[in-house]
Amino acid sequence: MKLKILAFGITKDILGTSEKELEVQEDLNVKQLKDKLENDFPQLIKLKSYFIAVNEEYAGDDQVITGTDEVAIIPPVSGG
Repeated sequence: MKLKILAFGITKDILGTSEKELEVQEDLNVKQLKDKLENDFPQLIKLKSYFIAVNEEYAGDDQVITGTDEVAIIPPVSGG
């Protein structure tokens, strides 16, 4: 299935765009997506942490993603 990924902050720089379409397997969970993203974009591994949001909510590693879900990569946030 084709999955549209939204990227923000440093993750946008790593992916080279704010929206990326990836070809992924059906019944993909968040952990499998992270593994694919880190394989395709190894610089993601260097981030201390990043989160995956599905339909505007932070998602756990076991959450299944469908082709109709909105998926975003949320970079580490710092501030003061």
